[in-house]
Amino acid sequence: MPLPGDGRPDPDALLRQAAQEGRGRLKIFLGAAPGVGKTYEMLAEGAARKRDGVDVVVGIVETHGRAETEALTRGHEIMPRRAVPYEGRTLHEMDLDAILARAPRLVLVDELAHTNAPGSRHPKRYQDVEELLAAGIDVYSTVNIQHVESLNDVVASFTRIRVRETVPDSVLETAEIEVVDIPPDELIERLKAGKVYLPQEATRALGHFFSRSNLSALRELALRRAAQAVDARMLDDVRALGLGGTWAGSDRIVVAINELPGADVLVRAAKRVADGLRGPWTALFVETPRAAHFTDAQHGRVAAAMTLATQLGGAVATVPATSAVEGIRSFLADARATQLVLGKSRRSRWFELRHGSVVDRLIRDTPGVTVHVLPLPAEAGRRERERRRPARWGTPAGYAVTTAMIAAITAIASALFHILDLGNVALLYLLPVMAAASLYGLRTGLFAGIASSLAYNFVFLPPVGTLSISNPENLVSVIVLLGIAFATSQLTSRVRAQADLAAASARANATLAGFLRQIASVNDMDLASRMICDDIRRLFDVRAVLMTPAAGARLEVSAASDPEYQIGTMDLAAATWAFDNGSAAGKGSGTLAASEWLFHPLQAGGHVLAVLGIARDSGADPVRADQLPLLTSLIDQAALVLERLRLEAEMRDVDAVRTRDRLRAALLSSVSHDLRTPLTAVIAAAAQLHHGATAELIGTIESEAARLNRFVANLLDMARVEAGALRLNIEAVDLSDAVAGAAHDARRALEGHGVRLDVPPDLPLVRADPQLLHHCLLNLLDNAGRYGDPGTEIVIEGRHRFGELRLAVLDRGPGLPPGREAEVFETFTRLEGSDRAVGGTGLGLAIVKAFADAMGMTVEAANREERSGASFALVFPPALIVRDLPGGEAP
Repeated sequence: MPLPGDGRPDPDALLRQAAQEGRGRLKIFLGAAPGVGKTYEMLAEGAARKRDGVDVVVGIVETHGRAETEALTRGHEIMPRRAVPYEGRTLHEMDLDAILARAPRLVLVDELAHTNAPGSRHPKRYQDVEELLAAGIDVYSTVNIQHVESLNDVVASFTRIRVRETVPDSVLETAEIEVVDIPPDELIERLKAGKVYLPQEATRALGHFFSRSNLSALRELALRRAAQAVDARMLDDVRALGLGGTWAGSDRIVVAINELPGADVLVRAAKRVADGLRGPWTALFVETPRAAHFTDAQHGRVAAAMTLATQLGGAVATVPATSAVEGIRSFLADARATQLVLGKSRRSRWFELRHGSVVDRLIRDTPGVTVHVLPLPAEAGRRERERRRPARWGTPAGYAVTTAMIAAITAIASALFHILDLGNVALLYLLPVMAAASLYGLRTGLFAGIASSLAYNFVFLPPVGTLSISNPENLVSVIVLLGIAFATSQLTSRVRAQADLAAASARANATLAGFLRQIASVNDMDLASRMICDDIRRLFDVRAVLMTPAAGARLEVSAASDPEYQIGTMDLAAATWAFDNGSAAGKGSGTLAASEWLFHPLQAGGHVLAVLGIARDSGADPVRADQLPLLTSLIDQAALVLERLRLEAEMRDVDAVRTRDRLRAALLSSVSHDLRTPLTAVIAAAAQLHHGATAELIGTIESEAARLNRFVANLLDMARVEAGALRLNIEAVDLSDAVAGAAHDARRALEGHGVRLDVPPDLPLVRADPQLLHHCLLNLLDNAGRYGDPGTEIVIEGRHRFGELRLAVLDRGPGLPPGREAEVFETFTRLEGSDRAVGGTGLGLAIVKAFADAMGMTVEAANREERSGASFALVFPPALIVRDLPGGEAP
């Protein structure tokens, strides 16, 4: 069933709505400043939902000691907070896992812009909220307008306070927004009454942030931002339903620019209209087939106008269309624009009679849109007439080929004239008309129509050999042929123009897709930077450099498409300005235009990551106006790739920090427990020595000192592994000697166990670092001594089968939890297999794996099959076996 309106549903809008299926809904209570009652309103609405039977819990709420707010929390189920130790004190954060496990229908989460304590799963609370929404849980939250990322600079400009905790605009774009608003005077009274801050803090706040002018400006920002969000959601719903009309909840302004002088005047006028109506505005350029024949000056004027629009805070758009009127109408309908700014140049009466007036047609064909018409400078029309347009009238080659086709058709018709009547001969002349219009354009097709009519009259209509027509019926045939030729030329030319536009759009989409396909899978920042520069050079025939901040915030070239690039002082100043201000600078822009390079910022995540510089060897403008949309899209995609790589690098750094923190915690644990135990024994034995030395006391000192030395060695070895400071000394090693030496040194750890060495003397030599291999065996034997049942036998077994050599340590203890065998090699992991307390830091087996990997071996853990207990094996691949002795290879 057709939908009401004048268009079909927008696929993108339908996809965005489909993406929300199964997700929770987010509602944000937006306020202009602290104290307006956001938390109170959130709790009150949560209580109303609970009375309606909705399962509501409080995830986290900051009451700040306000009695009326605390009273509203008493009727809710409050989730316990999670304690996070940080620098000697304990912080309390929202327990995300507890809420996910509880799975309520609605959760109340205060202060959306809050930064979580280090060690939390997400650095920001809005990311916690995203996870809740993804789990299908509805969320109510609160935020102040100064915490919105895009308004951060605006707020700082008049409050003189820069807020560090911000929320991306994308979070607000998908949320339902309710503005919690009170007049500035009432908020000031609340502040004086101590309902917002403590009295001493309130006095200071009144003189700074909470001035009446600041509160009025913040209030206006909050109302405008909420209106924009509502407008955006309304447009998305309208597009998804395919409804027609402007749906003017707020004014949306479009300014149509062209290649004529005075386009900058239109842009500034649109900016004034937008400021007066407080609405968003867009500079639109319609790319018609005529744009392919623009001069460099015309391309430059379009690019300058679009750059100016960007600098003034407007959006820019380029749409392909067969005519300016069609392109503007289509964009107005899609954007639901309410205001249109146009320029009208001075035209001759004859020109308007032939081509009509764009302004008049738009006024007639765009009901519901207010059209502002501005006269362009007087020289605009004159300069347009002076521009070079040889291609518009066709090419000499096109006319020559058309003439040849008409001559060929005339020859063929003459040869077949005895079997064809005049009507069929006339139809043959339509072939060169269609071919000429399709291949060379409208005017060449019209030439073909006139030439075909003349040839038909001269050769076939009596009196033959003259241009006179004696029979009135033949005159009608010539007129009809000429009319059909003109109509066919028009239609064919229009189809060709549409095909050219479709091909150009397909090329742009293919270019963007190819660019993304190449760099999307890159995981190296330097390689991605070089690929970006190379692709920009290939696609736009320009030199390209990518500059990123280095030490001291100075920009340095990280990649370049040409090794002979030159960045001068003026170029560096333009690049720095583009990086600092997030706007284009350099040649062809309105800032530092003396530079030879044009620099575009690469922005993602609310900040500038790098700047891309482009320049042409000829000294012309780096990019034409028709190339600007594609370049902008490529820059946006490149910025997203760089942001992804930056985040991946940060995550690796975070993982390294977490590992170091775990190592530090393990060290402290070892010092406080495992290291203190042997030290206590040593001190006690040493005290007894004052009363006379005995062999038993000396043995205790030796064993506990050896135990202490082993703990310290493990900590040092793990520090070497984490720092990547292992140095290998590979040589041929006899495993029989290595096992015997390790068993001897581990005798204290194996006390109370029987030890059996089942290592055949004819095992081949292996390539290994003797010291690291010794450490591996010591740790495996120490682990077996700890976990093996007292009085049981520990076996060291060596086997050479099927090309590889296995050296295993077998104990008779509780074994390993099924399915978790591989976890024992993780750092600081201890899988207790029985109820008895077993000491250790959880480093020994991790060190074994790290040393084995470094030497090219593998280490395996499993439960014994024939009896209870665990088996840990070092596996030497064939590449590490020096030689095979006779009889050493088992069948």
